[in-house]
This record gives sequence, C-alpha cells and structure tokens, in this order.
Amino acid sequence: MIVVWIAFLVLILTLVMLDLGVFHRKAHVISIPEALAWTGVWIVVSLAFNVFVFYLYDQNWMGWTDVASHDLSGKQAAIQFFTGYLLEKSLSVDNIFVIAMIFSYFGVPLAEQHRVLYWGILGAVVLRAIMIGLGVTLINQFDWIVYVFGGLLLVSAAKMLFIRHDNIHLDRNPFVRLVRRYYPITSEFHGSHFFVKENGVRAATPLFLALVLVETSDVMFAIDSIPAIFAVTRDPFLVLTSNVFAILGLRALYFAVAGMMHKFRFLKLSLVFILAYVGVKMILSHHYPVPNLVSLSIIGTALSIGMLASILSTPRDETSLVSPLVDDLESLAALTYREARRVAILTVGMTIVLLGLIMLVTPGPGLVVIILGLAVLGVEFAWARVWLKRVRDMAGDVGDRVMDVFDRDNKKPPD
Repeated sequence: MIVVWIAFLVLILTLVMLDLGVFHRKAHVISIPEALAWTGVWIVVSLAFNVFVFYLYDQNWMGWTDVASHDLSGKQAAIQFFTGYLLEKSLSVDNIFVIAMIFSYFGVPLAEQHRVLYWGILGAVVLRAIMIGLGVTLINQFDWIVYVFGGLLLVSAAKMLFIRHDNIHLDRNPFVRLVRRYYPITSEFHGSHFFVKENGVRAATPLFLALVLVETSDVMFAIDSIPAIFAVTRDPFLVLTSNVFAILGLRALYFAVAGMMHKFRFLKLSLVFILAYVGVKMILSHHYPVPNLVSLSIIGTALSIGMLASILSTPRDETSLVSPLVDDLESLAALTYREARRVAILTVGMTIVLLGLIMLVTPGPGLVVIILGLAVLGVEFAWARVWLKRVRDMAGDVGDRVMDVFDRDNKKPPD
C-alpha cells in the first residue's frame, strides 16, 4: 500500500519540476492562450489519474481495498475523486480574486507572477496535506466533529456572500508585519529574487511579501475547502489527491481567467450555494446521507447556472476585484432593494431548479419543478425566460408524442 503513496508523491514532484524547471524555466508573461492550454493539460492529467483511481480500487491492486479506509468500489472511488476535485476546483476560483488583488497591491510584474504562484502553490500543497491529516484524525476520533465542519461551511458561505475583496487591508496582515519586523523591505523589485543584500544587509523584496500573502491566503481558504471535501469522502487518499490536483492547476487557471473574473459576477452566488449545500450535507451525513452522484450533479449544475447567468446577463461597469454581489456597498444593510431582490430570486430559483434536476433521477415531478424554478428566475433574468420557453416547448412536444401513442394504442380496429 505504501508503494501507491510513494508513487503519487513522485508523480507530483515530477509534474512540479517539469512545470518550473523545464516548461517555465525562464520568466515571461503568460498569455491567455498559453494559460488555457496549461489549464487543459492539468485537467487531462487529473482525469487520467481518476482512471487510475478507478482501477486501483476496482482491481484491488496490492490489496488496496483490503484496508478499511479504502473499502470502496472502483465506481464509488472515481465518483468521489471527481466530485471532490470539482468541488475544490470551484472553491479555488474565489482564491483567484484575492491573488489578483495581492499582485495588484504590490505591483508584481507579469513576468514574475508565475514564480510567486509556483512557490505559493507548492507550499499550499504541503500545508494542506498537514491540515488534511489533522482533519482525518479528528473525524476518526470524534463523530461530532462533522457538525462543527458543517457549521463552519455555513458560516463561510455567509461570509463569502457579502465579502468585498478590495476591503481587505493587506498592510495590516500580521504575517506582513512579522516580515517587516525582522527584515528591511526593498522599495523595488530585483527580478525574480525574494531576498537581496543592500549595503551588506539581507533584505526582503516586495516579491517575497506577495509570496507570504499568497501562502497565508491559501491557508485561510483551506479552512473552508478542506472541511468541504470531507462531506464528499472520508478516504484519506481521495481527500489528498483531489485537493492536490485541484491546487496544482490553480496557477494556470489564474492566468486564464483572472482578467475576466469581473465578468462572472453570478459565479460567486454558485460558490455560496455550493458551500451552503456541502455544509448541510455534512450536518445530515449521519442521518440522511446524500449520494455522491447526486452531489456531483448539484455542484456541476450550480457552477453551470452561475456561469450561464453571468454570460447571458446584461453587463455592467464594476470594479474587477469587488464581490459580484454588491456595487459600491459596504455591508448587507446597505444593499439596495434591487440588488437584494436579484440575490433572493436567483438563490430561490436556482435551488428549485436543482431540486427538479434531482427529481429527474429520483421519485418526484422533476420537469414540473424545473419549470417552476425557471419561472421564478424569469421574474428577474431574461436568460431564464428563454430557457423557460424552451423547456415548455420541449415538454409540449413530449406530451403530444405521448398522446399520439396513447391514441394509436386505444384506437379500435375497423369491423
């Protein structure tokens, strides 16, 4: 069994070394096409690893599933890995907002941003592995800890709903203060160096401060995302591997979408919904466990609806680093009636649509509930009215065909 863990660690180290030591050895500005290509590469690698996961559990290689913590079928393991990967990947999108703000605050040159993200993500993998080990220990020792994790996710969802990333004061960060206390900070960047000597004194560059903030911000996001993955799987191998593959692709994803994040203003609502759903799922796990295939459908649908709503909604001018939920507002109390109404309608309507999708594979009037959800969304969003019409037309066509078949079956033959 330990051979599998060693092979995984060797694979990750090899991928990381190839990334920086071969393909990105020289500092350069990463274009959007290049970033999209690398994002695709990391996704393909993750999906290929998911195939390995399937056969590892399905064929019981090296007695893998004989261990109690790995007692899953190949199909169950593959679904849990992919659900966890998709969940961690989606939650990492919010991290991109903060990383973009950090780079903007320090004025990190575009050619040096890859180096900061590389070391930041490498450190994040190590820190998350430690936090995952701690989480596994807590869950195995204390059954009630799942309620704590679930409550933490609900609090995180509420916090994400109203946070404004441009209101985070980076100069007050305790880690930045700690660095300033022990090292003088240079006023200018020195290429890709984190430390330099000025007048015989070792000094930190602004690039190192940016790295410190990227690292600490990921730790804060890990407090949200790691409890979330435990709602999907308790298998330590699947928890760690899905987390690591989602994080390794974050660098390429950042360069692909950071400049366009302000266009996906409803995507944050999807992340809020996903966090809240996973929190509720974890709280109910001991009493009403939700199948992971259903969770995968809900998470994928929530992301799709958020992206679709952002693409099809009327664009508006807004600061790129501001939370998509608010427009020049400082708190929930300052929300205008218009914004509050849009948030409420989107949240309620999306929830009803998701319930309808679940009913398509479980007992219940799924199509009717989906139409109801689209009708609620259609009160505020034009794209929902378009889809409502399409679903109605589709339902009408299906009804006509059913009636035609019924009429033919009940038509009496001529005497």
